[in-house]
Amino acid sequence: MLNLNQQQKQQQKLSPQQIQYIKLLQLPTMSLEQRIKSELEENPLLEEGEEEDDLFEDEQPLNEEPRVDDERATMEEDAEREPEATEDDYDWDELLNSSDDLYGYKARVDHSKEEEERDRPMPAKGSIAEDLRQQLTYLDLSEREELIAEQLIGSIDADGYLRRPLESVVDDIMFNHGLDLDEDDVEEVLQIVQTLDPVGIGARDLQECLLIQLKNMPDAVDYRETAIEMIEDEYKSFTMKHFGKLKKKLNLSDEELKEVFELVQRLDPKPGEGEFTAQQNYITPDFNVRYVDGEFIVTLNGRNAPDLRISSHYRKMLEKLSAQKKKKKEEEEKAKAKPNGIDDDTRQFLKNKYESARWFINSINQRRHTMTKVMHAIIQLQEDFFKYGEGHLKPMILKDIAEIIDMDISTVSRVVNGKYVQTEFGVYELKYFFSEGLETESGEEISNKEVRAIIEGIVANEDKSKPLSDQKIADKLEERGFKIARRTVTKYREQLSIPVARLRKQIVLEDE
Repeated sequence: MLNLNQQQKQQQKLSPQQIQYIKLLQLPTMSLEQRIKSELEENPLLEEGEEEDDLFEDEQPLNEEPRVDDERATMEEDAEREPEATEDDYDWDELLNSSDDLYGYKARVDHSKEEEERDRPMPAKGSIAEDLRQQLTYLDLSEREELIAEQLIGSIDADGYLRRPLESVVDDIMFNHGLDLDEDDVEEVLQIVQTLDPVGIGARDLQECLLIQLKNMPDAVDYRETAIEMIEDEYKSFTMKHFGKLKKKLNLSDEELKEVFELVQRLDPKPGEGEFTAQQNYITPDFNVRYVDGEFIVTLNGRNAPDLRISSHYRKMLEKLSAQKKKKKEEEEKAKAKPNGIDDDTRQFLKNKYESARWFINSINQRRHTMTKVMHAIIQLQEDFFKYGEGHLKPMILKDIAEIIDMDISTVSRVVNGKYVQTEFGVYELKYFFSEGLETESGEEISNKEVRAIIEGIVANEDKSKPLSDQKIADKLEERGFKIARRTVTKYREQLSIPVARLRKQIVLEDE
């Protein structure tokens, strides 16, 4: 038996304009530039430019709330309330007049260095893979060997290691070039590639990487042969830092063993790391914060709010359409003839593109407004940090900012993700200012980032011959008023990429 039930549900649906705003909000500066460029290419009614009458001041004091017109601040509400106009009742005069706040729109931003940065040539830098291929041209290799070398270089990972089995390299060459090889052929060419600059590139593990670099050193380098023997024959004891066993096996004194270790520590464990691809990551700060005469000055990077306006050329076309509509009321027959050569398709095209440009400019403006509000709230809660720098960070979570600016936590998350601020103490990602708090015995709340900094200091000043265990670090923290469990210390130590005590052990001579 079938039953029909009627249910009433309340659902929130985002308008296309709201979705566009949310997507723009989460974009970092460089991605936003690409998005704007794409929009400019797709929409002929949108263009870059500014009107002198619409310029704002570049800098905005912290105690001044960012100003946004009521119409722009409530654009989503208006979009939900107003029914979409049809072609017949679309008021072109109202459309043109309502765009006065958009035509020549200019955000409050800093353009002081924009032109200089755009004109400055970027350094040309190829990848290490390209450099390795260039080095091959100086070697007396056969065509067969060069083909193998090319395949090997293309198989090297980003950190400079070759993790693909030679058998797979042989199969690739056979499949792509029909060349019958065995692993010994590839091994011979690999040894040549590993001696290219940087030496050790293409090693299959750390042990091989260190050995390649040692063997390519001049024979006259002190302790070179001993270091090779240690890495070849006593590698496990070397990694475990079993100094007593190494001294006995290699017949070395404390001072000699220390010299051998220092030689190995000067080697590069990951040759080519971070440079194996040509891509370079530049951090472009979204904000600049300065403390001047007792006041914080917040400046938004100009790339986050470019000068956008409705094209004057197409604006004139819209004015023609408005004139046509007036004429249509007077002379219906002439309107059917579509004077000035503007037909219904053109009319609809201009209408759609105009609306798209108008909403895009509004979304950019809203993005600037929201980002500035979030930045002001962060400064409000982290005032001591922006005044005095490291060591004055306070616990803060996304909810704290959301409550101050009266926005959703997800909005704050989108703003801080991938955004950076230039301060007087360096460039920081906005995420840096968010951390959980820990309470000291005195009742003071401190950021867990500050606790990690204290742990880092404790490790830096420990006795290198007897490194502190995580429990002893926890005991030292407790002496300073921080009641922290050993497992928490372990977590923080790992976040700081600090090895366990056994691996931090060093040879310390008595006269040091």
